[in-house]
Amino acid sequence: MTNLTLALDAMGGDHGPHVTVPAALQALRLNPDLKMILVGDESKILPILRSADPELSRRVSIIHTTEVVRMDDKPVHALRKAKNSSMRLAIEQVRDGHAHACVSAGNTGALMASAKVLLKTLPGVDRPALVSCLPAVTGNPVYLLDLGANVSCDYETLFQFAVMGSVLCEAVEKKSRPKVALLNVGIEECKGNGDVQQAAQLLLHTPQLNYTGFIEGDEIYTGCVDVIVCDGFVGNITLKTSEGIARLLVHQLKQGLTQGWLIRLLARVISPRIQSVLKQMNPDHYNGASLIGLRGIVVKSHGNADQAAYLQAINLAVTEAQRRLPEMIKDRLESILLDING
Repeated sequence: MTNLTLALDAMGGDHGPHVTVPAALQALRLNPDLKMILVGDESKILPILRSADPELSRRVSIIHTTEVVRMDDKPVHALRKAKNSSMRLAIEQVRDGHAHACVSAGNTGALMASAKVLLKTLPGVDRPALVSCLPAVTGNPVYLLDLGANVSCDYETLFQFAVMGSVLCEAVEKKSRPKVALLNVGIEECKGNGDVQQAAQLLLHTPQLNYTGFIEGDEIYTGCVDVIVCDGFVGNITLKTSEGIARLLVHQLKQGLTQGWLIRLLARVISPRIQSVLKQMNPDHYNGASLIGLRGIVVKSHGNADQAAYLQAINLAVTEAQRRLPEMIKDRLESILLDING
């Protein structure tokens, strides 16, 4: 897709324009066919743009607003009271066809609620899902959903998540028939609650998906599957625990490399490999969670993302827009539901 346009909530996150605008400029530098709509306070955006390459600045437009959804605002407040917020106006650019995707590092609950109301769900999708990827020992990312958009899910919703996650993996990783599994308390067929059991039965009878069965938590990072499905309660705890463990390991590795002259000497010799390992373990390397199942593309960056991490979220939005992810999900769901219903 050429002449791709993204709408950025320039004020979202902990750092606002100091991160979002430089990341946008870096994305423009890497992709000559890309344009940006920056939504936010013009007085804070323009000084950063003025110091940029004029060729890049010409591909940027600004929608001015001083209204911002705060990180502690309730979703209902964002919907009813913040109708001129940078977050809402950025989503509206997608709804109105002015942008192909939206990226925000703002309040997660407000972003999910606003996106669902403004963009609506695709036909055949009851609820959108929040999905991101985790590292695996194989070197290939593992997609996990839902990450908190839906705390509890019935079996039909879990089934829809499996379809959407499979399509997302195909689109982003260009992987044919990715392996899909349900996260469960055991791999035996008798394990799990009723909804997980019923979702498994549906998936077993859906040949369009490469469903491999149940998976336990200790297998998430093995790379034995590509897509792991669970409800938002389990998924959010899994993600946050993973990020905490990754940061702990990075901290301990860095601490260990400062202990003793011999270790420091060895560290210098293998420094490139150490840096690669640290990068792979850093959650920022996988920044960008997709809100899928909507009629438009919305990518959530975590709130404290730096420029490099925010660029990852932008790149993800570009990939999904280039692959026309909503259309892919819609077509796949229609095909599967047609087979199921005869």
